[in-house]
Amino acid sequence: MEYQEAKDKIVEELTKKLKTKSKFYFNDLAKIIETKPRDAKKIVNQMVTEGILEYWSSGSTSMYGLPGTGKQASAEGEE
Repeated sequence: MEYQEAKDKIVEELTKKLKTKSKFYFNDLAKIIETKPRDAKKIVNQMVTEGILEYWSSGSTSMYGLPGTGKQASAEGEE
């Protein structure tokens, strides 16, 4: 799967699921694009670098989401 196609598929699926969920595990993203974890990691990292996805970590859990979505987004601007 080429990068543009994978990127479009991930953005489309995450947008559909925004009503119920704003952060996703790496495995969720790998399932969306139906590719090997190594290839999925390259695509997801590229999307984070381009600002299409944002990386979020609680220290023990790493997740990804679309920038500016979820409860965390509003809290991050506060001091």
